[in-house]
Amino acid sequence: MNEGFGRFQGKTAIITGAGSGIGKAAAVLLAKEGANVALFDLLDDRTNKVEAEINQLQAGSARAFDVDTTDPDRVEKAILETVEIFGGIDIVFANAGINGVMTPIDDMKLEEWTKTLNVNLNGTFLTVKYAIPHLKKRGQGSIIITSSVNGTRTFSNFGMSAYSTTKAGQVAFAKMAALELAQFKIRVNVICPGAISTNIDQSTKKQGDLEEIVIPVEYPEGSQPLSDGPGKPEEVADLVAFLASDQSKHITGAQIFIDGAESLL
Repeated sequence: MNEGFGRFQGKTAIITGAGSGIGKAAAVLLAKEGANVALFDLLDDRTNKVEAEINQLQAGSARAFDVDTTDPDRVEKAILETVEIFGGIDIVFANAGINGVMTPIDDMKLEEWTKTLNVNLNGTFLTVKYAIPHLKKRGQGSIIITSSVNGTRTFSNFGMSAYSTTKAGQVAFAKMAALELAQFKIRVNVICPGAISTNIDQSTKKQGDLEEIVIPVEYPEGSQPLSDGPGKPEEVADLVAFLASDQSKHITGAQIFIDGAESLL
C-alpha cells in the first residue's frame, strides 16, 4: 500500500457503484487524499481501469471486488475481505443504483418494480448492515448514501415511480440509521443529486405509453439555474469527501441537495 497524505490518510472507504460516474469520482478523490478504497461493483473493464488508475497514484490504494449489492452473501464476503486486506472500515459510500424502467404505474410489471427496489433500496441496506459491525470496532465512522432529487423534492419525472420510491426510502433509512448509530459515533448522511453527467441513463428502459401520463413542463432558460447544464461527478465527489471527513464531524442525519437549484423550479 502507498503512503498517502491528506484528510483520509490511513483510512479505508467502501464505495459501491465505483466503476463509473459519482462512485468513480469519489473513489479517485478519496484515494488522492490518502484513503484505501474498496471498489464494489460488477467487475468489468471500467472497474478494473478505476482500480489501475488509483493504484498509479502516489497516495491511497484500491482493490476492486466483484459485488452484486442485491446479493447478501457477496456483499458480506466483500466487506470481510476488505477488512482483511486493509485492516478495517472507516467510510461507507452506498452509491450503487439504477434508474430502472420508466413506465406508467399500470403498465409496470412487478418484476420491474422489484428489480429497482432490490438494487437501490435493498442494496443500500445490505451495504450498510454488513459494514456497521466494522465501523463500531473503529469507534466512529461516516456513512454517505446517494439518494436523488427524485422522490424527495421532484416528482415530475413521469414514469419513474419505482425509482422515486426507492430514493424517498433511502432518505428515511438514512435518518433512522443516523439516530440509531449516533451513540457509536457513526454519522449517516444522504446526498440528493440532480442531473449529473454519468452513465446511469444506460440503466433506463422506457416502455408503455409514457405520452399518456406526461404533463409538459418547460423552463425556457434551462433547468439548472446555477449552471449551464448538468453537474459533474467530481462536484458530487467533493461533497462526499466533506461528509466523510472530520470537517463534518457534527453533521449527521442531514439531507443535502446538490442540483444547482434544479429541484426548486
